[in-house]
Amino acid sequence: MTTPQLAEHAMHARYTYRLRVSSTAQAKLMAEWGRCRWVWNECVARSKKAHRKGEKCGPATLDKMLTKARRITPWLREGSSVPQQQIIRDFSTSRTKALKDIRDRLPIRQRAGMPKWKKKDKADPTLNYTRRGFRLKAGRLHLAGGIVLTVVWSRDLPTDPSSVRVYRDNLGHWYCSFVVPTQTEPLPETGAVIGIDWGVKETATTTSNDHDLPHAEHGRKAAKRLAYYQRMMSRRERPRGNAQSKGYRRAQQQAAKLHRKIAKQRQDSGRKWAKRVVRDHDAVAVEDFRPKFLAKTSMARKAADAAIGATKAALVEMGRKHGRDVRLVPPAHTTMDCAQCGARAKHALPLSERTYTCTACGAVSPRDKNSARVVLVRAGLNPAGADRIRLDRQLGNRAA
Repeated sequence: MTTPQLAEHAMHARYTYRLRVSSTAQAKLMAEWGRCRWVWNECVARSKKAHRKGEKCGPATLDKMLTKARRITPWLREGSSVPQQQIIRDFSTSRTKALKDIRDRLPIRQRAGMPKWKKKDKADPTLNYTRRGFRLKAGRLHLAGGIVLTVVWSRDLPTDPSSVRVYRDNLGHWYCSFVVPTQTEPLPETGAVIGIDWGVKETATTTSNDHDLPHAEHGRKAAKRLAYYQRMMSRRERPRGNAQSKGYRRAQQQAAKLHRKIAKQRQDSGRKWAKRVVRDHDAVAVEDFRPKFLAKTSMARKAADAAIGATKAALVEMGRKHGRDVRLVPPAHTTMDCAQCGARAKHALPLSERTYTCTACGAVSPRDKNSARVVLVRAGLNPAGADRIRLDRQLGNRAA
């Protein structure tokens, strides 16, 4: 079965920058977030009430609720209406996705889940502004409500942004993320195609030996240091209900910094590899692998360290950016089919068996390499453009 090419649509990119926030600006941001968090929790309460009574709770109903609340609540009216309206949009999107998963009868473990309360001490501030709620002036970001922020411009914006998200991470750092319309940046044609199979021993095995992505093991290399900070937290942790000490919070911040460093290393490795693959190939066949189920296996830690999901997302994004033909292929039976003749094995191969031997045509190849070629064939691409192997039989043939 051939999968269609990813649909082309108007492209948007996010440009994220660090913010320098003064104490005055931070106080205003936190006050604005307090109002938005109140609106979100009111939406949650209204949604629960609508569920009990069998009523509808769409964006129009919530907008009317906000209008009424701003009219009778001076504290809420002190803040800008833009982020409050946008948080209703975010709530509606989250609720719609949860209801769709319920209607589709997805297993509970796969459902998005209904929106929950945002607690003051656990929810990190996130404020969204449309074009009428912010402006850029003299290199500074001016938000509705008289909030002025200094942006650390690491690169220029290609065009005027249509919206911005201001948020604080778990380390206490403030960032702004602009949504900017972008154009495709085409690369020279190469005439080459590639198939990609995801794994744990190697993060990505491809039909080209030069483009295999080995497991970088960033998490394993940092595990010793991370365990040191976690033991420090464990020793200094106070009983539940008591405020934690400065020593505990300091160790907690060090552990969070190390987690952030590992995440950035994984992201950097994935993006650099994705750029190299997209630059050298006109068409990319990617196994549409969802590694979530690996979290319940003995390979959970190594699979998480491989960051397969983030690497796949970086590859799809890079292909879209440069106008390459990226095709997602269902992963079912990719380890059982033969890339040479299309025959399917009667039984799934155990993970310990790393060599694939076809019982129909006798072809022998490394297991992951065979899977990468199968992905390439299923995407409707000519394997001869990748590794000079042509099919002797139709893919539909099956072993007796």
